[in-house]
Amino acid sequence: MFFLRTFFLVALALPLSAQHKQGTPYHAGRATGAVVIDGILDEETWKRANVATGFWMSKPYDSVPPVNETTVRIAFDDHNLYLAFECIDDGKGPVVQSLRRDFDFRFNDNVGFYFDPYNDYTNGFYFNISPYGVQREGLMANGGAEPESFSPFWDNKWYSAVTRTDTMWVAELAIPFKSIRYNRGEWNFNVLRNDLERNQVSSWIATPVQYLPASFAWSGKLIWDDELPTPGTNVSLIPYVAGSSYTDKENNIPTEHEGLIGFDAKVGLTPSLNLDLTVNPDFSQVEVDQQVINLTRFEFNFPERRQFFLENSDLFAAPGFPDSRPFFSRRLGLASDTTGILRRVPIVYGARVSGKMGKDWRIGIMNLQTQETKSLGLPAQNYTVAIVQRQVLARSNVDFFIVNKQSLGLGNKYDPARYYHSSIVRETITGTDTVRQLNTYNRVFGFDFNINSKDTRFRGDVYYHQSIDDFNTTDRYSAGTFLGYFGRNLSVMGAVQLLAKNYNAETGFVPNLTVYPGFTGSFARVEYLTYPKSKVVGNHGPFAEANWGFIPGGHNTDQNYSAGYVVSFLSTAAVSVSLQHTYQYLTQDFNPIGGEQDYLAGEAFSWNQFLFEYVSDTRKLFNYRAEGGFGGFYTGQGFFTNGELNYRYQPFGSLGIRFSYNDVDLTGNYGKARLFLIGPRLDLTFTDKLFLTTFVQYNNLADNMNLNSRFQWRFKPASDFFIVYTENYLPEPFQSKNRALVFKLTYWFNL
Repeated sequence: MFFLRTFFLVALALPLSAQHKQGTPYHAGRATGAVVIDGILDEETWKRANVATGFWMSKPYDSVPPVNETTVRIAFDDHNLYLAFECIDDGKGPVVQSLRRDFDFRFNDNVGFYFDPYNDYTNGFYFNISPYGVQREGLMANGGAEPESFSPFWDNKWYSAVTRTDTMWVAELAIPFKSIRYNRGEWNFNVLRNDLERNQVSSWIATPVQYLPASFAWSGKLIWDDELPTPGTNVSLIPYVAGSSYTDKENNIPTEHEGLIGFDAKVGLTPSLNLDLTVNPDFSQVEVDQQVINLTRFEFNFPERRQFFLENSDLFAAPGFPDSRPFFSRRLGLASDTTGILRRVPIVYGARVSGKMGKDWRIGIMNLQTQETKSLGLPAQNYTVAIVQRQVLARSNVDFFIVNKQSLGLGNKYDPARYYHSSIVRETITGTDTVRQLNTYNRVFGFDFNINSKDTRFRGDVYYHQSIDDFNTTDRYSAGTFLGYFGRNLSVMGAVQLLAKNYNAETGFVPNLTVYPGFTGSFARVEYLTYPKSKVVGNHGPFAEANWGFIPGGHNTDQNYSAGYVVSFLSTAAVSVSLQHTYQYLTQDFNPIGGEQDYLAGEAFSWNQFLFEYVSDTRKLFNYRAEGGFGGFYTGQGFFTNGELNYRYQPFGSLGIRFSYNDVDLTGNYGKARLFLIGPRLDLTFTDKLFLTTFVQYNNLADNMNLNSRFQWRFKPASDFFIVYTENYLPEPFQSKNRALVFKLTYWFNL
């Protein structure tokens, strides 16, 4: 009897312990009746649907199944794709940050569906749900091979419900086919679950620990036993109405009131090709950027959050390297004033066609028009971006693109006193005269070869770009190559980049050329991770990195060498320590803290620093992150630290404080300073549809205190009412510089 009982227990456990390999099929059919989204799986559809189970752990190690099992069911009808998840939970209950939409996967219990509806292993969507019914959706690019492949700011219309018991939570989702683009053949997909209480990430398709489990390289096949509905007319209209009040006491400008109306539209031209339109867009509801104390010579790159620019944004942003992008969408509708502060440039309209053309082709065409902005010295400008991408080999692609920026209405009527922005005027000294040169256009074109092996073990990129404008006729290219190997234990990568002195991508992001008269850079990194059989440590290992930079003539301007060790714990905590050597040769006068005396172009400096970073157990109600360093800094010494403290009142919100402190003594007239930034943030989520975020940022380097308060009511899927209040203060004496109050209503119509 004991033998028989043991035999049956082992037999029942085998399906739970068997790993599902790449390409494992799941067969889904048409719903047999109406599916009510209530978190209760009592419909006949779910009783008949295939059950996907046998999840396998992918983090923190990949050798065993998870403690808590997950099951998945999939079905569809003429209108919706339906998903049902059953998540066993024998722990202390869910761990979440709050009830806010678009939560961070890492810090919340959740389950999600990641799918490639084009069957090209490249682009797709993800939809996640937490045990409290909070939604998260986004876009996937580059096959989901790296964290930067996921865009969480995309928003769309779908429905969900969750029920919870003492031993499990159940989620039911309905994703309208009108909310996604798809083909009617096979899809690639995976289902991920983050069981944060146990720090276990598991997936239906087993994924090696060194790769992201959402990567389409490690996905199953979704086979439709019945034909999917033929995509019909797919038109979404999202109008808005907004009112604002603005007061500028600093410049003695009386209170101004403004009313705005406009709309966005999404039109499905084909099942996988979309037309996006925007007329008189308003982005006042977008959360303001988090400030930073920047002691480097280079521009800081803030992420894009505006909805119009997000879908298929990977296609437009693909060319080049992260620090040599010929197109950077934050250049559209934003421009720096004479003090370097970003200001809004009104957008008249925007239109974009993007998506798949056949099995192996993707295209993207965008056109956008801005208004003349006298306060910034800018004329009306038109932007056009066009790119065509062809998939080659298993998961690689080649793209060709052009970016065009055209200043309008200048001609013979050009008035230097009226149009003075640095992007259209360049001043040069000829003898004793100052000559003003006009730039009416800027264009960049080129190609990229993006390399990805089938399992993403090898990744690389080769590109060549060329710019054309009124300023320059020679030395206008940008080129680079990158290759990386990402193994289970060993990762090795390296890159070389060439930026000619007259390369000019005004609509792009190329920070090196604001500092150097042309630049050649190289980079190498190696790291080795070990995964011990430990109840404390998840993985650990050493790393080393080197960077070099040269300007035309072969003069070495930059050297940076670092080596360190990283440890990731099973508690979700992590620590990293390293030593870093820096050498810099200045090509421009510079002082990082604005002291009385600048370091002069032609001077060289070298110093050493000790760096550290620690992240605490993110499952705790109180958690924190701290990083910093100390040691030499140019001709003096510096101590640098930044991080954040967080306390959450689960699930209704959290209180956090971001901080940055820099104590720098450069000796002599070069100056010394104690620079700090503090940013308290209160995040209240009264329900999963009612949110209030308030945060303050004080930066003594900018001598400014900023208050931003944002109330959001999502009264229907993808439809919102916002109240946003922003005020800037002069700290000493404490008084208001300017303030703005905005009311905005948006509504999503599916036509």
